[in-house]
Amino acid sequence: MKTLVVGLGNPILTDDGVGVKVAYAVAAALDGTGRDDVTVTEASVGGLRLMELLVGYDRAIVIDALIDRHGTRPGTIQRFSLEHLRQISPTQHSASAHDTNLVTALDAGRQVGLPLPNDITIYAVCVENIMDFGEEPTPAVAAAIPQVTAAVLAEL
Repeated sequence: MKTLVVGLGNPILTDDGVGVKVAYAVAAALDGTGRDDVTVTEASVGGLRLMELLVGYDRAIVIDALIDRHGTRPGTIQRFSLEHLRQISPTQHSASAHDTNLVTALDAGRQVGLPLPNDITIYAVCVENIMDFGEEPTPAVAAAIPQVTAAVLAEL
């Protein structure tokens, strides 16, 4: 099964880089293991551009930062299926009026016949600070990185 692991975020915006840091850790753990069926990458995209990255894979694991306005502690790890994401993300647009959210982008890609994975898992880490420039995450988010890395590796 051809799998893509993609860490999302901006690595110079404190906690926003958590997905990228997990991707680096997963890549390091897989280095030299001969796992040719797994591709690990990083991206600072969403919506349509993220959907394009997924073309041709059987499975995808996406890691990203999550801003939780309900008081969830920073560093808390949440695992979502695509269907769960569909239920909690009713909007069709991302922050840009010229893009769309991942669920809508995947639906559009499937409608035009793109070979997209049916098995998509999203790991989201609740973050504290995505506004300040810095390459190091806050302590709670930093502590979550090995846990998310282990969870992703267990799925592979």
